[in-house]
Amino acid sequence: METTIITNVALVNPTLPPEVIEGGWLAFSGERIQALGPGTPPAERARQATTRVDGRGGILLLGLVNAHTHAAMSLFRGLADDLPLKEWLEQHIFPAEARVVTEEFVYWGSLLACAEMILSGTTTMADGYFHEDSALEAARRSGMRGVLAQGVVDFPAPGCPDPSFNVENAIVFLNRCWGEEPLRAGIFCHSAYTCSPETIQKAKEACRVHDALFFIHAAETEVELQETSSRYGFRPLEHLARLDILDEKTVLVHGVWLSDEEMDLVASSGAGLVICTESNMKLASGIAPLPELLGRGIRLGLGTDGPASNNDLDLFGEMDLTAKLHKVASMDPTAVDAPSVLHMATRGGARLLGFEDVGLLEPGFQADLILIGTRRPHMQPLYHPVSQLVYAARGADVESVWVAGRQLVRDGQLLSLDMQEVMARATELAKGI
Repeated sequence: METTIITNVALVNPTLPPEVIEGGWLAFSGERIQALGPGTPPAERARQATTRVDGRGGILLLGLVNAHTHAAMSLFRGLADDLPLKEWLEQHIFPAEARVVTEEFVYWGSLLACAEMILSGTTTMADGYFHEDSALEAARRSGMRGVLAQGVVDFPAPGCPDPSFNVENAIVFLNRCWGEEPLRAGIFCHSAYTCSPETIQKAKEACRVHDALFFIHAAETEVELQETSSRYGFRPLEHLARLDILDEKTVLVHGVWLSDEEMDLVASSGAGLVICTESNMKLASGIAPLPELLGRGIRLGLGTDGPASNNDLDLFGEMDLTAKLHKVASMDPTAVDAPSVLHMATRGGARLLGFEDVGLLEPGFQADLILIGTRRPHMQPLYHPVSQLVYAARGADVESVWVAGRQLVRDGQLLSLDMQEVMARATELAKGI
């Protein structure tokens, strides 16, 4: 089995508190990390190396985890900006999806998104959309790890023109795509305002039968809060709790408009929650109560949301804005610190998605690794690697990427996809939107 040794790097393990080894090395064989330490590798370990990588003083980190996105919507990037969520969805995105979203659209849109994520250091994603078998094929081709969740709504949707079969359609996806590591299948109910209680419960039961993750947008906007309260007599998370949806295999997305009682419900249920700061900012949805969520010990991940509402997939920017937004919103510079958001974007997100052997720089864990260059002006001087990663680094600083030991990026160049082909097909498809 081939062994790769990376030397001359600062190793950042995103534990809480983080562990940093400055001037260290790491070895991996196959898909697993084998050993790491300070200084240079022992002579015997060095002799075993079939590939040697000089990190040139960079930072070696676990690959980032984008815990919520809609990858194929990269083809809607910039289509309808500067609008509130309800108008953006109902007058622009939903009609566009009905017109143009096909298997081909999802495949090439997802490939474009995968390329962007990999090049900017994201190695794992949670995706939710229609024609999700095409997204899964794109993720497989790209080399990413992730959970691909078939989208469910209670109106005609791409790939499911009759909504009475929406959950059955998702179950077919689960049966066809289950067990294809490093990719897994799930179900994504859009929200409590686009899915009936019966649809949500039926989808969740299918996930329980298949031991799959269940995803749902929840408490994203004040309009959603008002609609859910008016229709069902309960706030969004109270409504989901009454439907018996909240458990450790449920991933909630957004969580902006949460009461103290709803946060307690999430904490006691074991459900996870993904924060999507930039999307919430762009759509003026509000600010998630992240300090309170952290204080309750809720399992948290970080997501970009789709490229149509962000409009990029760079998790470094997402970490930076997440920490800074909560500082200024609370007028407290200690409200959310760099280690907390780094953990959300790595180990926290990985555990949220069920990847227990992903997200730590430790022997036996998956070799999902990114090497961040530090030889540009904005990355010098380097006093504290964790702070540098959150407040200074950019996706463009990523020099090399490995997923399960397979190198996907070398010297900033994507190895797993033909970028010219992907961008040409994306450009052609965009002409029809």
